[in-house]
Amino acid sequence: MKYFLYIIIFLFITLLTEYSYYITESSLAGANEDVQTNNSVCIECHASDIMEPRFKEIVARWEKSRHYQNNVSCHDCHGGDPGDEAAAMSSERGFIGVPAPQEVPSFCGKCHLGVLNNYLESRHGKELKTSGKAPNCVTCHGSHDIRKADINIISEQLCSRCHSYEKAAIIKQAIFSIENKIKDINEEIVYLKTKGFLMEDQEKNLFRIQAEFRFFFHTTDVPLLKEKLSKFDEDIETVKRKTVDSLKEIEFRKDYAAFLMLIFIGTGIVLFFLSETYRD
Repeated sequence: MKYFLYIIIFLFITLLTEYSYYITESSLAGANEDVQTNNSVCIECHASDIMEPRFKEIVARWEKSRHYQNNVSCHDCHGGDPGDEAAAMSSERGFIGVPAPQEVPSFCGKCHLGVLNNYLESRHGKELKTSGKAPNCVTCHGSHDIRKADINIISEQLCSRCHSYEKAAIIKQAIFSIENKIKDINEEIVYLKTKGFLMEDQEKNLFRIQAEFRFFFHTTDVPLLKEKLSKFDEDIETVKRKTVDSLKEIEFRKDYAAFLMLIFIGTGIVLFFLSETYRD
């Protein structure tokens, strides 16, 4: 009788171990970020009642931006000393102020170097350098209300301000499938992380692919973009295969846990009838 009891205990412990892999709940990656308040004299001044409305609204627009979500504050772009009211706009403290249209790419490119290089090689970048009258970073992404880079930025409403939407529509269609694949794989990675899988390598590879892809289509070169799509597609499929393997492992664990449960229940039933038989 003790032998059967040991079996029951062993099966129960094994079942709990396997089952815990897929019943454990955790917070989804990408949930609401804990954004720190960026206290600085720049914000205090611009948000005060003495400020002109057109300058005061800058803070409200920034607080809705991608920069705010990532703790990028005024001095990170404009320089100056955010802790000293007297030196906040001092050139000696690196204050830059508002860049001229032709200076915007290098202004943003301090952080977004990969995008800068591709933009400068584009028709937009070359035209801006030549005439000073072409779309720069803030034309598409906004100035203080910086929006996350995604495919929806390419729109008829925005692009037709400067030219016809035809070429932009071709670019948008060319990148649509890649963006969807990246989104799907990212969702799978998030799901697998909640099940206890280590997905750091896949996350890094997917981030690299996404970054390179988005850097690249700033060139606005349709033929070159189409040529490169197959390369991005191959890289994505490599990451996809690894996530598929992990998803299959989850299904195996579920099946194995169910199998152990059946054995556990069956063994319990057998022991019950055996105990009844011994009583008789």
